[in-house]
Parts: sequence; structure tokens; C-alpha cells
Amino acid sequence: MFDPKIDLKDYEYFLPDDRIAKFPLEKRDHSNLLQFKGGKISHHHFYDLPVFLPSDTLLVYNNTKVIPARLIFQRETGARIEIFLLQPLTPSTVIPEVMLSTRPVSWDVMIGNAKKWKDGEVLSGEIHINGAQVILQARLENREKRIVSFEWNAQNIAFVDIVEASGEVPLPPYLNRKPVEEDKERYQTVYSKKEGAVAAPTAGLHFTETVFENLRAKGIKEAEVTLHVSAGTFQPIKADNITEHNMHSEQIHLQRETIAQLFNQESKIVAVGTTSVRTLESLYWYGVKLLKNEGDHFLIEKLYPYQDHGGLPTRKESLAAILAQMEKTGKQEIMGSTEIFIFPGYKFQMIEGLITNFHQPGSTLVLLIASILGEDWKKIYQEALDKNYRFLSYGDSSLLWV
Repeated sequence: MFDPKIDLKDYEYFLPDDRIAKFPLEKRDHSNLLQFKGGKISHHHFYDLPVFLPSDTLLVYNNTKVIPARLIFQRETGARIEIFLLQPLTPSTVIPEVMLSTRPVSWDVMIGNAKKWKDGEVLSGEIHINGAQVILQARLENREKRIVSFEWNAQNIAFVDIVEASGEVPLPPYLNRKPVEEDKERYQTVYSKKEGAVAAPTAGLHFTETVFENLRAKGIKEAEVTLHVSAGTFQPIKADNITEHNMHSEQIHLQRETIAQLFNQESKIVAVGTTSVRTLESLYWYGVKLLKNEGDHFLIEKLYPYQDHGGLPTRKESLAAILAQMEKTGKQEIMGSTEIFIFPGYKFQMIEGLITNFHQPGSTLVLLIASILGEDWKKIYQEALDKNYRFLSYGDSSLLWV
């Protein structure tokens, strides 16, 4: 079995609770920005970002949109049941299709207070959408597999409208607070488009239209990818051997135009957030699979990059294989899923830089950061703590160069 010989204790650090940003700053782009380049740390504000990106950089960001994934029902006895949407099951496993469904849907979920919900019991709630009264019903179909079905009495209402009207913002558990009205806007990037995430791609929360205007004025280009962030991003590593960690799977959607843009990019590619990194690196490995004639199913298993592949293709060769496959099949979009696990020892194939927040101790995301920075991640995080940076989802930002 592949063994990277990583001791998770080496990726822990002490994060005081008062350093976790419980609420966002008043102005998104006024967060701190730590740059690490050439072994040196410098401190700035996020609105300074355009200064530090070379002209003709391609900035890649994740345009997923957070859905209010916490649905609350009240039993007749008064017991409160919370249903947290994870992955759709029917009528499709494709998130955009299910969100637009006007027919009953079923989801893999997490259930709060599940012991109070009897098998076969139907929970009902009344919501109002565009002035119409809608009755939403939830049925526990399979307790062991955590399958819940939903139906509602309005044929012209899509499921996305249901959750938008009735759900709560799925704030990360470490914020340890209830969502407030402000979170509906602030736990969402200004460029979010594709509904389906249950956690925000938080590196993008710092961007404003002013920052984008200044980036474009400098000649910096933009590309959009879609990775629907799952709740697994918060799952702690409990396995002694990290390769046994149950890495979460996340859905990816990519346009042919974006892949062509990546193929033609001769200068630096900088990812906005770890979700964009996971998307881009997974795309590369999909091209490897095509070149090795391993089929055209876009699924990147968590340890696939660490197998012995012999000589690896260049970025352009990999992307060319994907474009050729899309040309052959006439597709303008590809959909896939990834479990990719990026930890120290990983060789980045797609990016030269990363914009990201500061992550939880001992998490898969800290391992990803360490795979970019090596041992320097420790001094960077300590510097951020010493300089009173705010941590985690609503916290400050960093620009890290590979």
C-alpha cells in the first residue's frame, strides 16, 4: 500500500478560539493579505492584490453558489429536526439538474435529532414563494443510508426555489453560531452563479467589483470553473495513515471555452482557493487518463496522482487530450467528480500560485498548503498569528507562490 509516511501531528498548530473570525469584515477587500514569495513574507491588504500578480496572469476562480442547505422541520411533538443536504440521489445525481427539478427529489443527508424522527414519518413545513403558499414534505426513506425524499405541492416551483425560501445558510461548524441575515450575502462570493455548494469557496469572499476592475486594467485574465463544495471539506482526519482518510467526492463542471483558455495560457495560472486547485489538478489527471486509454469517465480517485504513471505529459498535452475528446464527442461541457487528496509529495501540474485563507489545524487543507510551501507553512501560519490575522472562512487571505 502507498505510504507517504506523514505524521499528522506535524501539521497541527495552536489556534485560539478568539482568532477564528466569527463574522466578516464590513468591507470584503479590506482583509489582510499575506504574500509568500521567494522565501519572504510581506503584509498587505486584499485590495492590493493586482499589484502582486504579473500582467497576463490567468486567475481561476470557482463560481459555485452556496445553497441554504439546512432545512428545519418541527414535529407535532415540538421536536426540531434539522436536515443538512449533502448529495442528490434522484431524479439525478447531477446537482444542477436536481436543483432545477420540479418533481420530488431525494438526497443523501445528515440529520440532526434523528432519534426523534420515526421511520416513515412525514414532516411538513409551510413556506411562501412569490406570494404562493407551498407545503414542503420530507420523508425518511432509509435511516441507515441517510436518504430523505422531498416533495411539494406546486408543480411550477423548482427545488432551488424551495431551499432558497426555506433553508438556512450552512455556516461552518467551527463558527459555533446561528446564521444571521448578513450571512445570506456575505457567505457567498460576488461572482457565484451555479447553485449546489454546501460550503463557500471562501478564498473568493474577499473579491469586490473594484478589485476585479483593477485586475482587468492590468491585463489579468479570468477563467471560471465549477466545483460544488461538499460538507466533507470540514471532515477531520482521524486515520493514523492519512491515505485511509475517507476523502470527500465533489462534482466538477467545466466549459470547453475554459479548457481552451487554460491550454492557451503561456503565463502564470493562479487559483483562487483550494477548490479551484482541486478542480484544475483533477482536470490534468483526467487528461492523463485519456492519454493512457483508461476510459473517458471523469473520476479522479484520491490517490490516483501518486501511482506510477511512467512519464507524465505536460500541461498542454493533457489539456489537448481533453479538448480532442470533447471535439470527438461534440461536448461543450464536461462533468466529473474528484476525490483528489493533495498532501506533501504532490507535484503540481497546473498552477503557479494560490490565493487562500488560513485553515484548520491538521486538516486536509493544511496538508494541501504544506504541499505548496513545504516546512515554510509553519512560519507563515505563525507569522499570521503573531500579526493578528483572522483565521478560517471569514478570515484573512494569503497569496502563495508554488
